[in-house]
Amino acid sequence: MQDKNFDKLAQKFAHNIYGTTKGDIRMAVLWRDLQEQLPLLGQKPLRILDAGGGFGYFSLKLAQLGHQVVLCDISEAMLQQAQQLIDAEPSAVDISLVHAPIQELKAEELGQFDLILCHAVAEWLADAKDTLQQLLTLLQPSGLFSLMFYNKEAMRFHALTAGNFDYVRNGLKSKKKNRLSPEHPLEIPTVRKWFDEWSLTLRCASGVRVIHDYMNKRMPDNYDERQLIDIELEYSRREPYLSLGRYIHFIGHKH
Repeated sequence: MQDKNFDKLAQKFAHNIYGTTKGDIRMAVLWRDLQEQLPLLGQKPLRILDAGGGFGYFSLKLAQLGHQVVLCDISEAMLQQAQQLIDAEPSAVDISLVHAPIQELKAEELGQFDLILCHAVAEWLADAKDTLQQLLTLLQPSGLFSLMFYNKEAMRFHALTAGNFDYVRNGLKSKKKNRLSPEHPLEIPTVRKWFDEWSLTLRCASGVRVIHDYMNKRMPDNYDERQLIDIELEYSRREPYLSLGRYIHFIGHKH
């Protein structure tokens, strides 16, 4: 099995995620979570690795705060778009681009980092556990690991609410391949177990898109997106909503 490379799908991927309500919710939840946890690392400029960071939206936001960021991705097309974002930035930012699979990242070459981001990557990896474990060799002692992964339970529940019972009975395997549907969704208890094995204290757990993906197509007249984002933030850490988030965001503290 091979890991997913989005070179040929970069534009479609950008259109489906960024600049949409889905993307706005993702940004709001992840950014809130990170802002809450970053004070653990002190006030100094941090060394940050954005592993599989694609277009670099988070890299840029963190670099704008004065942090030093290394953005790595397997897709050259995505890194080209990241470079365009960096070039358009009015103030100088410290972002280095690395075109490589995250499996090839080595602490001997890049050093260690105070914070590692790995968002919407694990579900495309042929062997997520081994790859993430290797990635953590680049994390400083007492560093933070921000992992967002595609939630298998949400995938199942969404299919059930859509009446796709055969798909569910078939183990969530479709006869017709959707190139933007993650190939290796993960289960929350599995990832919690990995964190325990890796000596990561779970500091934060949030669902991403706990409401949006289950909403009725017909909205009331007073509906607006800002209200939805506020509601997503409010319910993202409450059960049962958290466990039905399309994505799950964990922040682990290395000890």
